[in-house]
Amino acid sequence: MTGFHEILFPLDVALKSAGGPERRTDIVSFGSGREQRNARWAQSRRRYDAGYGVKTLQALQAVVAFFEERRGQLYGFRWRDRLDHSSNAQGGPPSPLDQGIGIGDGATATFQLLKTYGAGFAPYSRPIQKPVAATVRVAVGGSELAAGAFNCDTTTGIVRFVAGHVPPPGAAITAGFSFDVPVRFDTDYLEVDLSAFAAGAIPKIPLVEIRV
Repeated sequence: MTGFHEILFPLDVALKSAGGPERRTDIVSFGSGREQRNARWAQSRRRYDAGYGVKTLQALQAVVAFFEERRGQLYGFRWRDRLDHSSNAQGGPPSPLDQGIGIGDGATATFQLLKTYGAGFAPYSRPIQKPVAATVRVAVGGSELAAGAFNCDTTTGIVRFVAGHVPPPGAAITAGFSFDVPVRFDTDYLEVDLSAFAAGAIPKIPLVEIRV
């Protein structure tokens, strides 16, 4: 996308920050006490506050420099979610069998990386568009492929099988990967009060996930 920098927010700050997924639900309450609920968003959107990870003056200076280079809200960037950055459901190292991303038909050569949450009632499949380079592993029919059998665009999360390795009809395609979240600053004003910071106050540095 335009307006996106393929650069990772300072990792030491990100891994100590707070945030998580947000949904948008309309709820209509009736006189009988019943409710009607409607999801306005098909996909969740994550929000974070990087201020919780700023513990030193050097970290604060690094964030201000990062903010300035992104021109505030103008350019998006990569963010490492400390809770959810692996295809492995328990957060461990990625395995090529972690996530289903499609079923082969003998002709389709491209598949979007996905991470699925839940399994019993209404699983949610989240498109993963910012995988970490060199972490993507792919298997077809339960057998891991060599790296030369496919490539993955780390700016879109699309896996493309090379000629001669297109998955056959009915073959389950799975993948494992580490990934980042595309975000932007959710403010054009970064307020820094050094006297308050020295006294232990946490600066507010809001970030919001963006669609790419």
